[in-house]
Amino acid sequence: MAVTKADIEEEIAKPEAEISIIGLVESLILYAFQSRASDIHMDPAGDSLKIRLRIDGVLHNMFSFPQTIHSEVISRLKVLAGMRTDEHQIAQDGRIRFSSGEGKTAIKFDIRVSIVPTYYGENAVLRLLVQTGSDFTIEGLGLCERDKKILLDAIARPFGMILVTGPTGSGKTTTLYTVLMALNVPEVSIITVEDPIEYSLINTNQIQVNSRTGLTFANGLRAILRQDPNIIMVGEIRDEETAAISVNAALTGHLLLSTLHTNNASTTLPRLLDMKIEPFLISSTVNVAIGQRLVRVICDACKQTKELNEVELQGLAESFPKQVNIGAGKTFSYGKGCDRCEGTGFHGRIGIYEMMEITPRIREAITERKSADVIHQIAVSEGMTTMLQDGFLKATQGITTLEEVLRVMHE
Repeated sequence: MAVTKADIEEEIAKPEAEISIIGLVESLILYAFQSRASDIHMDPAGDSLKIRLRIDGVLHNMFSFPQTIHSEVISRLKVLAGMRTDEHQIAQDGRIRFSSGEGKTAIKFDIRVSIVPTYYGENAVLRLLVQTGSDFTIEGLGLCERDKKILLDAIARPFGMILVTGPTGSGKTTTLYTVLMALNVPEVSIITVEDPIEYSLINTNQIQVNSRTGLTFANGLRAILRQDPNIIMVGEIRDEETAAISVNAALTGHLLLSTLHTNNASTTLPRLLDMKIEPFLISSTVNVAIGQRLVRVICDACKQTKELNEVELQGLAESFPKQVNIGAGKTFSYGKGCDRCEGTGFHGRIGIYEMMEITPRIREAITERKSADVIHQIAVSEGMTTMLQDGFLKATQGITTLEEVLRVMHE
């Protein structure tokens, strides 16, 4: 059953005694699902509870719930997520298995819930972990042909490391899951250690990190190695201990996938040096480093084209590096805004990437402890497409806009 914005506004306009909190929370989650939202943010503001939805990576104000039902909404979420309802002074995390409808039209997905006490009371952030059949395919990543070939070559190797880098919300986990799905055959054993487990993968043993029981990334990784897997995924390399065990696993015949929080592909290698990993070990184990961001895709229903004049092209040329030939394309697309995209001009997201293959020249630079800038220059001279170049290419192809590429790269 579809839920409209008017349905929710009608419910919250009722007298407080007549509002169904159970129905309101379910309707809000369904509306967020229908709107393709990745997150629901519930922020207390003193006189109300502000509801925002993150759609295609951007937060939008949606509703303002009465302040009088704030505590009841939060309590309902705590019950659904298995949290303590009598605790209001500490942060709590939980998970909801959401289900609505029956039969073939039933909607089922997981929701990660985080509740934190703030000045005006407890807030809540719900991450909707919606998994569709088209989520995890190499083709669906949006890689250019060169980058796709490098990635396929890297995952075909029996051992080594594939590292994905970028800020929170840049699609790193989706890229890792996509690689795992491509590798997931009966002949291999795959084990992951994650915090949290975002999606359930068939024929894969997934371990949830739990700091309260001492199950950290490092301890989980040690336990995994005793189970003799072929492929290991570590949700994130956060510390020296996890980095050391990961490198050792890659050296001893395992293909290891993980993420790092760095700005681009070239800073991945010096980051491992900072974690006390010897240069020769890095050059011997890392197969490829991937830097990525997510940009919004122009809505097909209201896509229009425009031709930039010389002044506009000159302004863009100042925003992009010299390697990006702005003059190569004068006609670009944009979304005018329609009902399908709710006036934003965008519908969905796609990745922009830089795929740094560890070549002999880059291995030499790592061994000599060269800076990230030097490693980046070597990679570009050997044909690496930078994220800005990939974004510009997608803009010339009418997939996204130049403004969107700049927004994502500079935010």
